[in-house]
Amino acid sequence: MTSEKEKNKALVRRFVEAQWEKDLDALEEMMGPDFVDHSVLPGQGTTREDFLQDVAEDQAASSDAQLSIEDQMAEDDKVMTRLAIHGSHDQEMFTGVQPTGAELKFTGIIINRVVGGKIVEEWSEGTYAYELAQQRLDHELRERERIEQELLVARRIQQASLPKEVPTLEDWQIAPFYEPAREVGGDFYDFHLLSEGRLGLAVGDATGKGVPAALVMSTTCGMLRAVAQSSESPGEVLLRVNEALSARIPASMFVTCFYGVLDPKSGIFAYANAGHDVPYVRRGGECEELRARGMPLGLMPGMSYEEKDIVLEAGEAALFYSDGLVEAHHPNGEMFGFPRLRALVAEHGEEGSLGEALLRELYSFVGEGWEQEDDITLLTLRHSTTTR
Repeated sequence: MTSEKEKNKALVRRFVEAQWEKDLDALEEMMGPDFVDHSVLPGQGTTREDFLQDVAEDQAASSDAQLSIEDQMAEDDKVMTRLAIHGSHDQEMFTGVQPTGAELKFTGIIINRVVGGKIVEEWSEGTYAYELAQQRLDHELRERERIEQELLVARRIQQASLPKEVPTLEDWQIAPFYEPAREVGGDFYDFHLLSEGRLGLAVGDATGKGVPAALVMSTTCGMLRAVAQSSESPGEVLLRVNEALSARIPASMFVTCFYGVLDPKSGIFAYANAGHDVPYVRRGGECEELRARGMPLGLMPGMSYEEKDIVLEAGEAALFYSDGLVEAHHPNGEMFGFPRLRALVAEHGEEGSLGEALLRELYSFVGEGWEQEDDITLLTLRHSTTTR
């Protein structure tokens, strides 16, 4: 029997696809009479009728664009959908630029609330990454110095927020790797020394680039450190940070974050996830996912975060990472991808560094002359021996 959450996810998937296909009849059937769109541009309305009109009038910037629904999560009556759109800019003017044929990419997160089998509310956030084939030289000359200065400031903020030392735990190996892209993003990782020898571990990514992303990342790190000292629950830590961030960061930004607490004596690792890429654990020649439901931080207040735990036995290792790894591209356009990463984690033996092995595979995959697109963060936690 299909659960209510699965039904809601399927409804939202059809709703997103109907928007893409401009199927107004299908949209009307799925929308509640009092539907409200909470994420509108200046001059747009928030009602059901406004939403349908915007869908009908939207002009395509690409003739070959493709929609991909990357992931869905359901919590109570809300469904989060992560999507991506890829295509060539060969149709209408886009962001003030005439068609050039260059790559057009849109990634976004949509949150819908479902009541009685109808979609009654929508929140959406997205980012555009657009590379022009024809460089606008006059604009570049005016902006270059400002951009370089902003990147320098962003790097300094980011570096100051990352931990200076890696904690040393008996029978445990902790190995972080961080490689920033030229255009600084919002990746971060951190460690929290807690009571009774326990260790808090955070890996996350703030949306956006440059100084705004670095500032949000730095703010999130500070909040996590403060809250972690007064709570033993990863789920409660994320809940409290989400409440604080929701009132402080710009409406167009959010933070994905995985947070866990390790008891090095027992090997128990408790964790919660705020919409971040799912970590992996290698055990017995197989790869397990550390899944836990939770919306990204800062999107909206009142969210709860599922908490789970696992025992990391001797010889087992956990991998935490950011999307800069899985979204790296081969020269032919193929992505490194989650299936490849999961298979590599499962195949890795107990000898040698998992992080180093993954980086060798990555550099072999992307080839020489690769231009790194996003920050890459890897953090491995390995239980080396047992003292019990």
